[in-house]
Amino acid sequence: MTEANPTILHALEAAGRGPEGFNFHSGKGVLVETASYAGLAHDARALAAKLLGAGVAPGDRVALIADTEGDFVRLFFACAYAGAVPAPMPLPMAFGGRETYLAHTRKMMECADASAAFAPAAMKDWLIEGAEGLPLRLVGVIGDLEAVEPDPRPLPTPDPDALAYLQFSSGSTRFPKGVSVTHRALMANATGISRDGLKTRAGDRCVSWLPFYHDMGLVGFMLSPIVAGLSVDYLATRDFARRPLLWLDMIARARATISYSPSFGFELAAQRAQTVDLGALDLSSWRCAGIGGDMIRPHVLRRFAERFRPNGFDARAYVASYGMAEATLALSFAPLDQGLKTETVDLDRLESENLAAAPTAGTEREREFVLCGPALPDHEIECRSPDGAALPERRVGRVFARGPSLLRDYFREPEATAETITPDGWLDTGDLGYLTGGELVITGRAKDLILVNGRNVWPQDLEWTVEAEVAGMRSGDVAVFSVDRDENEEVVALVQCRTKDETARDALAEEISKVLRLKFGTPVTVRLVGAHALPVTSSGKLSRARAREMYLAMVSTAA
Repeated sequence: MTEANPTILHALEAAGRGPEGFNFHSGKGVLVETASYAGLAHDARALAAKLLGAGVAPGDRVALIADTEGDFVRLFFACAYAGAVPAPMPLPMAFGGRETYLAHTRKMMECADASAAFAPAAMKDWLIEGAEGLPLRLVGVIGDLEAVEPDPRPLPTPDPDALAYLQFSSGSTRFPKGVSVTHRALMANATGISRDGLKTRAGDRCVSWLPFYHDMGLVGFMLSPIVAGLSVDYLATRDFARRPLLWLDMIARARATISYSPSFGFELAAQRAQTVDLGALDLSSWRCAGIGGDMIRPHVLRRFAERFRPNGFDARAYVASYGMAEATLALSFAPLDQGLKTETVDLDRLESENLAAAPTAGTEREREFVLCGPALPDHEIECRSPDGAALPERRVGRVFARGPSLLRDYFREPEATAETITPDGWLDTGDLGYLTGGELVITGRAKDLILVNGRNVWPQDLEWTVEAEVAGMRSGDVAVFSVDRDENEEVVALVQCRTKDETARDALAEEISKVLRLKFGTPVTVRLVGAHALPVTSSGKLSRARAREMYLAMVSTAA
């Protein structure tokens, strides 16, 4: 937070003194809407008076189905000007059912105790159905506010310690939790991202396909650019999934300098580019190619850099980072202009001793990790042992963080808050990792860790091994987890299979089982599922927890 701009509304007003703003593009890359920051502020203030006139009170929560369009941004800031709390909510998943989506969204509205809910015009009927019976004053679309008489009183004065928004975790399903983020925390993080992490400067321009309902899209590419006074060109997430090279084309056409993606976005673009003539695509303007939102896969990023080097992409542009919604967004950034910084460790010692040791001459199993940089200024990161003691460098432990960007609480969830935030203000991230030279290395999620014969095994190691060594496997085709079976831990691999030929299916399952047994010394139950069957979170990451539920349901049905 800065003294000049203590809230995101102050930042929007300041950004409105310049020509910058948001540009929304169609699925063909055509510009369909331009919204200057000055225009957004003007429209949002007018809508705020209508929200108040409709009975939405300061402090009320407002659910917003977050499509990539100007109306979502207007409603988000209208809530803020009215003193209400916007709660962005996801769009339906590509392969999810209507009933499941509506149940999920309803739970989030209940968790937020929302007083109003808005959706894109095409989803109005879905929203009305999902909100049926809930005590909402308004359910509809932005156009429904046209007939509302605005409240004539002055808009509330923004309070830095009031909630700026509620962010629901991308993995929230059965029991969603709303992350409460204050204006003070938001401004601290957005300022740290732009000033210290990406070191934004005059002439920078952003391109994003990341969804507004995820922290990296909302904070990283909607709110932080306002704080930095930068323009952003948007492509909807669904359109990126259909045409990933359009993302790169937009970067080239806009001469954009900053764009982020999880590893799978870079992988998808590189795969699609194998069979496409890229013509005069020029990526030489891209100075910050950020990676975040999932485990960083260095071999994927090297393939991308190699594929697009003839098009001007410089691998030194890669910026590894680490963060989460509970920290508003970012906690660490790797130094700029250095590209990926990695180190290779002895996997046996990592699994058996929780030690990130360099391989020796006799090392047979290795693992490469990406360094995600030091903590943002005014923030601290520690890796701790199970008894809570801070560990020395290169010892793997649970990652804790502290600083001005942390959530206030989980909204109306005091027990969950107490489990996550220590009395002295440290956030338990739920991740495992280690520090080296002051930089953070993430090794996995604590809840996903598998215990095999006294060794701590990371599921992504098994997943990536299958994808790398079994012909026909693609990224995201494998979910590995463990289940309790007869007082033992059973390791299970759910694998997407695209053939119905029984002989081929049996051979695939046997090959996967053999590869994992040889590499990791443990039997693995391999279960084949259909294409696109593995569950993912709203941000596109594989959900091992839901894959585990899926497997248990399959086993129960078979029994």
